[in-house]
Amino acid sequence: MRLVMILVGPARAENIGAAARAMKTMGFSEMRIVDSEAHRQPAARYVAHGSTDVIDNIEEYPTLESALHDVDFTVATTARTRAQYHYYATPQQLLPLLEEKGRWLPTLALVFGREDSGLTNEELALADILTGVPMAADYPSLNLGQAVMVYCYQLSGLLQIGPRPEAVADAGQLRALRQRIARLLTRLVVADDLKLSAWLEQRIGLLAQRDTAMLHQLLHDIEKRLPDDNAVNV
Repeated sequence: MRLVMILVGPARAENIGAAARAMKTMGFSEMRIVDSEAHRQPAARYVAHGSTDVIDNIEEYPTLESALHDVDFTVATTARTRAQYHYYATPQQLLPLLEEKGRWLPTLALVFGREDSGLTNEELALADILTGVPMAADYPSLNLGQAVMVYCYQLSGLLQIGPRPEAVADAGQLRALRQRIARLLTRLVVADDLKLSAWLEQRIGLLAQRDTAMLHQLLHDIEKRLPDDNAVNV
């Protein structure tokens, strides 16, 4: 199982260096940067003392969507539950959820937003679930490097999980389920029910592997009983 850390639009090189150091300390190594060149500044390597290999191997992407091109399950961090229908988890709640996902999904990603404004609603919509760190009211936000350390510490146990041999096939099953549900909503002429569509889309992320397989079977049975779209009405 791979857990990739993605930083979206980081402005300060020092924060990137601190994030790299936190990752290396907890055993993580893959960092992706979206829409920023701050990691090229000397301060990033200086703060990343002992973790410059993480900086050296950063992958750059223009958008979050492109950075998620090979990711099977995405968790986005946010200080507020701005996406109304997303499932929201604390770092402690994430661990058992990602332990289950890590046994059948090869690549997971944890996304961190901009220091000043976080992630946009459009970027949050790309995630399967959202997460945030509960904080005292007097301290409404964490430094980016601190936030990365909190999650790396909490999730370091995931590094002990190895995917099953059939994990790649299972990952495709989850993506296919999303597409299948979207097609079914269109056939039922309810695709414009945004509340229903959003609720279904987000809850899919909570399904375990067995639940995913069973839902595929249910959709198969429903599809068999629907009229053939290509049939000619007489």
